[in-house]
Amino acid sequence: QLQASGGGLVQAGGSLRLSCAASGFTFDDYGIGWFRQAPGKEREGVSCIGFSDGRTYYAGSVKGRFTISNGNDKNTVHLQMNSLKPEDTAVYYCAAATYTSGCPRKWDYWGQGTLVTVSS
Repeated sequence: QLQASGGGLVQAGGSLRLSCAASGFTFDDYGIGWFRQAPGKEREGVSCIGFSDGRTYYAGSVKGRFTISNGNDKNTVHLQMNSLKPEDTAVYYCAAATYTSGCPRKWDYWGQGTLVTVSS
């Protein structure tokens, strides 16, 4: 029900744009989050957005480099990743949950993950 895409191989300093697309529902009442998991590490939250109000939240490690945004339709969210570093290498997942304010603490839907590899 969530499809994450846009991963790939990029050199350090480069950019990628990830997309999260919902099928079977729209994001109107949802918060959408991006998470990542590097090999041997725990999954960590990267960013989230309240689709209805556009409020955004970022982890300190990506603030100023990554931008989360609503897509042009009601079932897509993007994560623009600039100035990528080798430590950004991970499988990136998107998730969605009912939104009130702030990043949801529990997530109802998860995408399958897309691999981002940043070479030095």
